[in-house]
Amino acid sequence: MCLEIGNKVAVLDDVINGYVVGIQNDIVLIKADDGMQYSYLSSELVKIEVEQNELAKYSDINNQFLKDKIHAPKKSKSSFKKIKKEVVMEVDLHAEKLVKSTRGMDNFDILNLQLDTARHKLEYCIKKKISKIVFIHGVGEGVLKTELHYLFNKYPVKYSDASYQQYGLGATEVYIFQNT
Repeated sequence: MCLEIGNKVAVLDDVINGYVVGIQNDIVLIKADDGMQYSYLSSELVKIEVEQNELAKYSDINNQFLKDKIHAPKKSKSSFKKIKKEVVMEVDLHAEKLVKSTRGMDNFDILNLQLDTARHKLEYCIKKKISKIVFIHGVGEGVLKTELHYLFNKYPVKYSDASYQQYGLGATEVYIFQNT
């Protein structure tokens, strides 16, 4: 192997990296990253062209195209993002959001109010061709969620739990199939 002063090298049987500071016949003097100087036979050293942690990002570290890609200048990111904005309607079905006061209403009345609101909003979205709607129902005992699923089965929709990160456990996302 052709080593020159200034080359970055690694020791084969040890965890030492450093730079070549001197060469005498077959013995190479290296200054390690920790500042110590060591002498090794040239057969015990390997020249480091590219840091391995950079190459480890890719699956084929011997591919010449990837080595060229590492040294290629990085393109600046555009400040404009092309994102297709999708219209998503959110409907909060909590009783306190639907009426000013639930005074005088029993659980059956509240459930019917929530289901009527959900039905009206779903039909509105179908009519206005809004493809996604999120119903926020809360966790509770699951009665409203079960009734909503029964309602959704009557329409040409697909439903699933909404994003846990955004809504938590108490929301259902409905995708409305549109015939365009």
